[in-house]
Amino acid sequence: MGDLIVQLIPPLLGVILSPLAIMALVAVLLSRLARVNGIAFLLGWAVGIVGVLALSMWIFSALQIRALHEPPLWVAIVRLLLGLLLVGGAWYVYHRGAERIARMAAAEGPKAVAHAAKLPGWLQSVSTFKPGRTFLLGVGLFVINPVDASCAIIAGLDIVLADVSTTEAFWVAFGFAVLGVLPIAIPVVWVVVAGERAQPSLDRMRTWIAGNTHVLNAALLLVIGALQLEKAITAMV
Repeated sequence: MGDLIVQLIPPLLGVILSPLAIMALVAVLLSRLARVNGIAFLLGWAVGIVGVLALSMWIFSALQIRALHEPPLWVAIVRLLLGLLLVGGAWYVYHRGAERIARMAAAEGPKAVAHAAKLPGWLQSVSTFKPGRTFLLGVGLFVINPVDASCAIIAGLDIVLADVSTTEAFWVAFGFAVLGVLPIAIPVVWVVVAGERAQPSLDRMRTWIAGNTHVLNAALLLVIGALQLEKAITAMV
């Protein structure tokens, strides 16, 4: 089981460090209904992770790929497609982040810098969301986001292919989901407990995200994608 846990570290980090989810969370926690919307977003994010992970494990288990002596060719093709998607995602994340940094560097004065570092336009409308819509935002940001969903699918595939018991597979999947939810849960709990005192921390977090996360996330996605491409090519040769 130790080998399986090591294999799951890269996709887990891909979920934990999701820049889009963190930016959306900051927008939610700066909204008018910060506490209730934060909890709704957290529940939606948890449902998204558990849903994609459970569905992928169920599908791969139903196909009985573990029972085969060698995984079929389509498994390698799935890894190839996911790898290409993640490598493309790495380029996109880096490119968008570099553009934001350039705008901040060209800005004159603190207000201009803050404006350049602001959240994307569509995320600013989150301030008008009610809990139901915020819950759907949490679900959708994971399920529809190809990068986050791909990481969960990769995790589900690796768990199904691993030589572990059903009970061990369940607990590994449970741990993956819990750790994936944790980075969203911690800020939400902080806002629920601290209230308005959390505002300065959220403002600093927003500025830091705008200026620092793109390189780390791009590198991480590139590593995850490269690992999947390597596994796919090895299986095909």
